[in-house]
Amino acid sequence: MSACTNGLSRVVSVSLLLLLLSFFSLSSACSNGNCQTLESCSSATDCVPGLYCGNCPAIGRTKPICTRGQATIPTSIINGLPFNKYTWLMTHNAFSNANQPPLPGVQRLTFFNQEDTVTNQLRNGVRGLMLDMYDFNDDIWLCHSLRGQCFNFTAFQPAINTLREVEAFLTQNPTEIVTIIIEDYVHRPKGLSTLFANAGLDKYWFPVSKMPKRGEDWPTVTDMVQENHRLLVFTSVAAKEDEEGVAYQWRYIVENESGDPGVKRGSCPNRKESQPLNSKSSSLFLMNYFPTFPVEKDACKEHSAPLAEMVGTCLKSAGNRMPNFVAVNFYMRSDGGGVFEVLDRMNGPVICGCETLAACQPEAAFGSCKNVTLQTRAPDMDSTAGTYSGSVQFSRSLAAAAYSPNTILVVCFSWLPLLVFLL
Repeated sequence: MSACTNGLSRVVSVSLLLLLLSFFSLSSACSNGNCQTLESCSSATDCVPGLYCGNCPAIGRTKPICTRGQATIPTSIINGLPFNKYTWLMTHNAFSNANQPPLPGVQRLTFFNQEDTVTNQLRNGVRGLMLDMYDFNDDIWLCHSLRGQCFNFTAFQPAINTLREVEAFLTQNPTEIVTIIIEDYVHRPKGLSTLFANAGLDKYWFPVSKMPKRGEDWPTVTDMVQENHRLLVFTSVAAKEDEEGVAYQWRYIVENESGDPGVKRGSCPNRKESQPLNSKSSSLFLMNYFPTFPVEKDACKEHSAPLAEMVGTCLKSAGNRMPNFVAVNFYMRSDGGGVFEVLDRMNGPVICGCETLAACQPEAAFGSCKNVTLQTRAPDMDSTAGTYSGSVQFSRSLAAAAYSPNTILVVCFSWLPLLVFLL
């Protein structure tokens, strides 16, 4: 193992250990818009902007705390690195929104994986979308179904509607890059390429011809933005790379197993279609972290210490290569810092040599870090009052979360002390 790899591993190990210790400390009360992440609150106005007031009964934390609401985009801190040097948040079945109305006269019978629109996800810092596409009703639909067939009770909406949301976001945010991974059940000739063109996304398309084929670095994010190659699209069907110019996912991405095998503690096996996680022939790494059967109320528990530990497990399985995407269900469920904090702890060591993204300094030498105060206090456990209040884009069947009026589209996440791994 090289000195560089050892150094990175030590930085990440210390970072994660400090974060794990945070679960065992206590917080003091505060109010009037001064409360920080993990501090007790009774309403959204108690928390600083960007946080909301909520709890996580699944792990016994019934007293509400200020909970982190949005991801920090790593390129806003350290820009200009190859695309594969960053870690991005990805939503599993991004279209499977519990609040999406079913078809008229139909009772939808399927699982839900998210609680807000794709537009909301993107505004909250999600930069990767998993979409299941099917032939249905003489069109291409997003559907959460089985056996490769979409039914009216498993259908959500025409895929072009969601893709137009992506197009609007990319148009309004000219420095952002979005990745779409398609579970592909579309059989009509040129179906995908026509769909993306009709959605106005062909102008942002990253061409397959420029994708690294032997594990080399991707172009820098600066070059991708300058060339307007800001949409990466991958399909699960190999033939479509030649037929339609849509990249075959497992030619460019290694991926761990999804569902229950992907959340089993201490294990991070590769998906059967994927090359081994430590393969050097692909330069992107997708880490799946969601159970086979999604349960909203358990998501805040899944996104806390277990997620942090799994990042460490997968890091080892991949030969100390940090995942580039972390895919989750119900990304808005959290017990404090959540997936957002995990992402910061993943990006920091890789892009600037610091234990967290917040310590990175633009234009500074690698390893030159700011002194930042890390949140090491957990909420008081002595009260059962207050769960959620107010409203956010949570399912109507669930408690809402409270947001400050000047908070834009917030997302809640479980707290994540990153990964503690043995070297």
